[in-house]
Amino acid sequence: MSAPGYALPEADSSALIDVFTGDQRAWLSGFLAGLAASQAGQAQAETAATLHATVLYGTQTGNSEELAERLVGMLREGGLGAELAALDDTDPARLADASHLLVVTSTYGEGEMPDNAELFWEALSSDTAPRLEHLHFSVLALGDSGYEGFCRAGQILDTRFEQLGATRLAPRADCDVDFEEPATAWLQEVVGRLRAMAAHLDPGDSVAVPVAPAPTAPSKPRSRWNKKNPFPSRLVENRLLSGTGSAKEIRHFEFALADSGIEYAAGDALNVMPRNAPALVDALLAALGAAADTDVDGAPLAARMTTDWEISTPSKDLLKTLAERSPESELAAVLARGERETLDAWLWGRDVLDLLHGCDDARIEPAELPDLLRPLQPRAYSISSSPLTSPDRIHLTVASVRHGADTGREHQGVCSTFLADRCGTTDAVGISLQPNAAFRVPSDPDRPVIMVGPGTGIAPFRAFLHERAASSAGGRNWLFFGDQHRDTDFIYADELAGFTEAGVLHRLDLAFSRDQADKIYVQTRMLEAARELYAWLEDGGHFYVCGDAVRMAKDVDQALRDVVAAQRGRGADDADEYIAALKRDKRYVRDVY
Repeated sequence: MSAPGYALPEADSSALIDVFTGDQRAWLSGFLAGLAASQAGQAQAETAATLHATVLYGTQTGNSEELAERLVGMLREGGLGAELAALDDTDPARLADASHLLVVTSTYGEGEMPDNAELFWEALSSDTAPRLEHLHFSVLALGDSGYEGFCRAGQILDTRFEQLGATRLAPRADCDVDFEEPATAWLQEVVGRLRAMAAHLDPGDSVAVPVAPAPTAPSKPRSRWNKKNPFPSRLVENRLLSGTGSAKEIRHFEFALADSGIEYAAGDALNVMPRNAPALVDALLAALGAAADTDVDGAPLAARMTTDWEISTPSKDLLKTLAERSPESELAAVLARGERETLDAWLWGRDVLDLLHGCDDARIEPAELPDLLRPLQPRAYSISSSPLTSPDRIHLTVASVRHGADTGREHQGVCSTFLADRCGTTDAVGISLQPNAAFRVPSDPDRPVIMVGPGTGIAPFRAFLHERAASSAGGRNWLFFGDQHRDTDFIYADELAGFTEAGVLHRLDLAFSRDQADKIYVQTRMLEAARELYAWLEDGGHFYVCGDAVRMAKDVDQALRDVVAAQRGRGADDADEYIAALKRDKRYVRDVY
């Protein structure tokens, strides 16, 4: 349900609310209460705030930004002043004059800073960073414990603030992928502590850091649909895009939004809640020697394995437990070496069932599983449609993950094969929106757009092209796309041809790596078109990248630096500063995974 476009008369509000359904009444009551609290809190903050906090966020997919916006709203409702900005929009030198700082940041890849925090970190970690003895701070770190660098971005920021003399307002909170509960606890704790401090401050004793303009609070009420409470959608289209003989299986999916009230934008992602494969559940039950109806915390074991737990990717706790109970196993030997790269290489292609078979002398009881398996999480996919052309459906472009069939047992991607093989048009599939405000078409429709998206990385750029076409944007559009073979892997070829004929797609550079002896990739095409690519950037162009973070995105980044260095002729340091300026201006953004 969307927010009404008119105000309810005060005297008749309760009567009008009675005409709605129970869920609608709950939503509307919460919306009106939140609106009133926000207005009252804002007025109080403007007239009586004695404490002002700076809230900074670092985000790759939008989760940290959403939490930071919530924090600003809570601070203002509590009568406190608050300013919000991305980390890279803030000069660390100005922190020397700040009094209270709250940072919410995710960790990208294997312990790296998110894209919109790199420049801030470079300055903060330098020898010229200011001393921060007058600063009170706290950090909320988001991460994924499946990676070695779990929450590292938040951890090193927290440590650096302390090294510079700042005082912790509250301990850092490290949150795993299931972050809502611990993150909310941290938000409540820091707001409570700041309100207590404000009671003892005189006006003027608290200073907020001047930051670049940014949204200071959510522009609309939070959707009631989220990861914990997903909207029960229907998968209304499942279409194979890859051609016969392709080594890949890429599919086009469409989800009906129905009466969800979900409003998305080109550049957002969609969270999809999967269910584990019945065949894998049965195999695990057999390996454990457990019956499907075994009670585990009030539910049958088979049901919990299907909907509650990650039963493909093993957790660190499971690895440790199996190694301890099977000390002669290959797993135990690999863990004993203490080398993360060796462990990662050994685990590649292995799932929980493989490990149980390899440690068959390690008995695992069903009652132990809640502590040894991670909660099943939704998978986020870049949306490949625009609301201007598809307001009632969200499109996804997904590669079905399958491998190992030649070894006797096919391993399958949890969500990709759930959608491809087991989800019918009448089945309810939980979805929720994951906004990504940093990944948007330029606000100036006349700006040129350069998009690099090989394989399924084309998804958001298909959305961008539909958006630019429907809005009659005047800026030029250039797409770099590639995959293995043109005959079998040129997905959306007809659509791209249509965009070209319509004058929407002004240039299309293709790189099919295995159609010739020497492999050609999108970064190869970038270097070949260096002069024009640089000209587009000089004309105010925005540069976007979507896809594989491990190799493609890094290779594209290096190619971009090489293009700039070659065209400017001023060396690598100058090229690095040019790229940094693009990032500061939000003209170089990435959606990588």
